[in-house]
Amino acid sequence: MADSVVKSYFPSQVVSDIEKVSYEYGMKVAKAIEHEWFSDGYNNRYLNNQNNFHRLRLYARGEQSIQKYKDELSINGDLSYLNLDWKPVPIIPKFVDVVVNGIAERTYDIKAYSQDPYGVEKRTAYMESILKDMGTKDLSNYVEQEFGISMYENPINELPQNTEELSLHMQLNYKQGVELAEEQAINVLMEGNKYELTKKRFYYDLAVLGIGAVKTSFNTSEGVVIDYVDPENLVYSYTDSPYFDDIYYVGEVKTIPINELTKQFPHLTPEDLEEINRSNSRDDGKYNTQNSGTGRYSDNNQVSVLYFNYKTYMNEVYKVKETGTGAERAIEKDDTFNPPEDMEANFSKVGKSVEVLYEGAKILGTEKMLKWEMSKNMMRPKSDYTKVKMNYSIVAPRMYNGKIESLVSRITGFADMIQLTHLKLQQVMSRLVPDGVYLDADGLAEIDLGNGTNYNPQEALNMFFQTGSVIGRSMTADGDLNPGKVPIQQIASGSGTGKMQSLITTYNYYMQMIRDTTGLNEARDGSMPDKNALVGVQKLAAANSNTATRHILQAGLFLTAEVAEALSLRISDIIEYSPTKDAFIQAIGAHNVATLEEMSELHLYDFGIFIELAPDEEEKAMLENNIQQALQQGNIDLEDAIDLREVRNVSLANQLLKIRRKAKQDKDQAIQERNIQLQNQSNTQAAQNAAQIELQKNQAVTQSKAQLMSIEAELDAQKMIQEAEIKKQLMQLEFQMNMQLKQADVVGLKGREKEKEDRKDERTRIQASQASELIDQRKSGAPPKKFESSGNDILGGFDLGGFGPR
Repeated sequence: MADSVVKSYFPSQVVSDIEKVSYEYGMKVAKAIEHEWFSDGYNNRYLNNQNNFHRLRLYARGEQSIQKYKDELSINGDLSYLNLDWKPVPIIPKFVDVVVNGIAERTYDIKAYSQDPYGVEKRTAYMESILKDMGTKDLSNYVEQEFGISMYENPINELPQNTEELSLHMQLNYKQGVELAEEQAINVLMEGNKYELTKKRFYYDLAVLGIGAVKTSFNTSEGVVIDYVDPENLVYSYTDSPYFDDIYYVGEVKTIPINELTKQFPHLTPEDLEEINRSNSRDDGKYNTQNSGTGRYSDNNQVSVLYFNYKTYMNEVYKVKETGTGAERAIEKDDTFNPPEDMEANFSKVGKSVEVLYEGAKILGTEKMLKWEMSKNMMRPKSDYTKVKMNYSIVAPRMYNGKIESLVSRITGFADMIQLTHLKLQQVMSRLVPDGVYLDADGLAEIDLGNGTNYNPQEALNMFFQTGSVIGRSMTADGDLNPGKVPIQQIASGSGTGKMQSLITTYNYYMQMIRDTTGLNEARDGSMPDKNALVGVQKLAAANSNTATRHILQAGLFLTAEVAEALSLRISDIIEYSPTKDAFIQAIGAHNVATLEEMSELHLYDFGIFIELAPDEEEKAMLENNIQQALQQGNIDLEDAIDLREVRNVSLANQLLKIRRKAKQDKDQAIQERNIQLQNQSNTQAAQNAAQIELQKNQAVTQSKAQLMSIEAELDAQKMIQEAEIKKQLMQLEFQMNMQLKQADVVGLKGREKEKEDRKDERTRIQASQASELIDQRKSGAPPKKFESSGNDILGGFDLGGFGPR
């Protein structure tokens, strides 16, 4: 359908640039948009979308129409016999709040990455300086130790140990000043436009309607403006892309008072305003959204204005002329310029096509075009100046074939069934009667209390309700069996109990269907936590529920990234054109004065913008579990754990954990090897000390022995001297004694010789005497005479052997 509309009603885009700028061309574009979205009858896409979105918003608020429920329960439209509370049960609001509030709590950081040649050159130079310091670390340490000169270009305590750690260092720690300035500038613009409030609104739209939109614009008085766009008021070209990146027109319908119209478009004359007012009074609700049957306030002093962007292209044509000096000169021309082909000239034509954006405004239902001009501050990526970005950022994550699906649209049928079940429960409860009692009056008449009075019904009921007891007679006064012996009996009324239980089961069934359809389980909303389930199991169930709605979170982050990128391109406009430039730079400087130097040339840079989402509870728990395990196993230190918890990116945190863990292992291994080396050195030193002590001991022993031997030698020498002296004295004494003995021997010998001689002489004398006596005997003839000694002449018991030499 959209293709046929484009072919039949939209003007051709291959016309000249002069025709595109014309008022008539803008009117054709506006009428084509109006015909596509504001056709009569059932094909009015705008009102169909508006009514559908309005219906979904009512469901999300628990304020949906109750007419369908009345039609369901009425009989030929008659509700006179029903006394019910028709107010809808607010089931869907709870699920919407759970999703939106849970997503809105997720924090993120906007990161700017300088991708222009100058920024890349600075990043490359820094990385090369790091690599240089890493490669010359040993040499630098030697030079610093020997000469006291530091050759490092970067702090030594921040140097990575390897290329893997260097890559992580560049992602976590390296940040150019201009990148910080860009990030702070984006944050200041978002804070100034109260983007947090806008974010909550489009997250609500994404959950309820399935589509969210934001608009960024620039004007010289306010600077950059971020506006929330109600998807009810959007118009756009047909697309199948959930990110609306291939649309060529987009706009919104705003209902504004006529006096505000004169402020925005001061060129309007009183006659124009009168004509607009007359056209507005004839509006039948086809254009004026306040008369479209949504129950909103209607005011004929307000008009519906279509504001739109239209993307087309223009031709940049230049006449290249050769000068007399041989140089070439380029002169800008319009796209109608064509050099003649049949003549030789010293000029030629060059050109290229670039996308452009036209802004238009038209009062719906009239022939009045309020604005048609080329956008003055188009957002062009600096990497490709031929492209242009729309002022609107739109996303519908669950769109197929042009049809948008939302979380609420999936469950409206189940919400209707829950409401009908709730009404049926009211019907059953209204028809329930309490339990009663049966009172047998005849049985009471037969009872005599014994005090002369009979048992009346009031006393019997009082006694029954207060004590639960009853008095009866088994026999009558005549002695017959009493059929009313139990005069009071309880009547149980349980006819509605089974119906109520069945309706409650049905109610819970449809509630579970909503949970199954949306993925929002009990663990997510905390309505029915299982008392027997472990905390980890409940968190896992909640994490699975978060996964079911992750597309809403991703869609919101896409819008935030688009807005941040648009602001990055708009910052150039502020610095170059806005009179609020100085105030803006001072606002940035309030955060960081050092960025003021970078702000002056911020428009010369080209940035890549990306969103760094803070981890959710599940990711934090997994990271904390990894940190705790690493701490328990001693793989990281407490300082490493603190650094890891400060990293918002979980993947980078895990990567940093791996590097710190490996570094800790290498450090522990180095410490262990060092301890082993120190132990070996200690053992070697101890062995050396022991050997030295043993040596010293041996030396001392040897020395002692030597001293002892010396003393012994001295003693022996002295002893020998003394012995020699003694021997000398003995020898001298012996010599003297020997001399004396010799002398004695000589004397003795002489004496013996003398004695011998004397004895010889004596014998000779004796012999001579005896011979004389013999002669005399003979002569005298006397008897024989004994000549033996009587014993006194024997020398015995004396020996000189003791005086011999030794």
